[in-house]
Amino acid sequence: MEKQTRGYKAHVLVIPFPAQGHINPMLQFSKRLLSKGIKPTFANTVYISKSMHGADAACSIALATISDGYDDGGHAQAESPETYLAKFEEVGSRTLASLIKELVDVGQPVDAVIYDGFLPWALDVAKEFGLVGVAFFTQSCAVNNIYYHVQRGILPVPLSGSPVLVPGLPPLEPWETPSYVHDHGAYPGFVHMVLNQFCNIEKADWVLFTVFYKLEEEVLDWMSKLWRVRAIGPTLPSMYVDKRLQDDKDYGINLFKPHSAACMDWLNQKPPGSVVYVSFGSMADLDSEQMEEVAWGLDQSNYSFLWVVRASEQAKLPKDFEKSEKGLVVAWSPQLEVLSHESMGCFVTHCGLNSVYEALSLGVAMVAVPLWTDQTTNAKYVEDVWGVGIRAGKDEKGVVRREVLEHCLREVMEGERGKRIKENSAKWKRLAIEAVSEGGSSEKNVDELVDFLQNLNTSF
Repeated sequence: MEKQTRGYKAHVLVIPFPAQGHINPMLQFSKRLLSKGIKPTFANTVYISKSMHGADAACSIALATISDGYDDGGHAQAESPETYLAKFEEVGSRTLASLIKELVDVGQPVDAVIYDGFLPWALDVAKEFGLVGVAFFTQSCAVNNIYYHVQRGILPVPLSGSPVLVPGLPPLEPWETPSYVHDHGAYPGFVHMVLNQFCNIEKADWVLFTVFYKLEEEVLDWMSKLWRVRAIGPTLPSMYVDKRLQDDKDYGINLFKPHSAACMDWLNQKPPGSVVYVSFGSMADLDSEQMEEVAWGLDQSNYSFLWVVRASEQAKLPKDFEKSEKGLVVAWSPQLEVLSHESMGCFVTHCGLNSVYEALSLGVAMVAVPLWTDQTTNAKYVEDVWGVGIRAGKDEKGVVRREVLEHCLREVMEGERGKRIKENSAKWKRLAIEAVSEGGSSEKNVDELVDFLQNLNTSF
């Protein structure tokens, strides 16, 4: 059967790493491909598939599963990150191959595998079947360029005390590199994972980043000399950026159930630009001391605040903090709705890349409180490269004290520096929308990939 008779231009199998920050951008990209006539099948792990909220919102995307070897508990079931990642590679490779065969058997053969960069073994499986392999990186070009240079032995670790110089990046202090690099021995399993992304990258037919070109043009230009690199971001639901996909109003898959009504009802009562939104993401765990400092820093600032504290973390809140009348604490929020609300004044963020891109694309100023992994490098870019926020300084114990947080909030919300930050935020919002709109750089790159997939000389 020729591809033209299948009702779609090509069929791609999309394999995300099983974490919210990886699922969201890959699902959004799948929606974009679907709007252009490409059929995506989105394959989460069995455990993630069992844990999802709101999957009905993504029902236009075909869903499937592979196994990470821990179908009843995911990574929490494994005795260590190293054990989990090794089992995922072993079982994931086998079940991915089985899924590709199953899709052939039901008359839906796959043309390409779009895989999360954290899962390079998926590329090996794709090539065993003679399929196109598309690497999809959910961390920034800057961060991945650092990882590439470490993996190839060009940037030796442990780092010396000198500034780190990597092509396409500004000079970085060692502590501004990802924690997996500057604290090299602390996370052996994760270090192997992020460096191993480049073990077979030369076999990838395409390499995609969720950035847009003007945001990281120098490093994108450098990487383009190595691979077929394309920037296809920001990967936000269309109604928050270009507004061309009318039904695309949220990500559609949540691992935590948001308290949407409570958040929006509360925000609707607040004046424009008056609210501080605080979220440290889906994975980060603050220790009790840092949690207390954040709590009282927010309280002392006298700004209204909406703070996302996951249910598993709420026991760390100070006992008397619940008496604060200035804020609302929820276990999870509809973050895009929150950030785009007119009451939003600034975002206190851990600087996970999805959160940074959401704030940047929606024009929200940031106070950066990075914790680990790529967040330290992202925070450097937020403050010094893009000029859309301030990094909150830490003391000798690595804690952001309440006075520091309060000062940063006042500076962003009311200070002279805050005015410049908000002007930059508005500029980047405009550029983000331009990138994914008709004729924009990211839109052209997506169209180029679609044309490539459509023109594959494959028949069934």
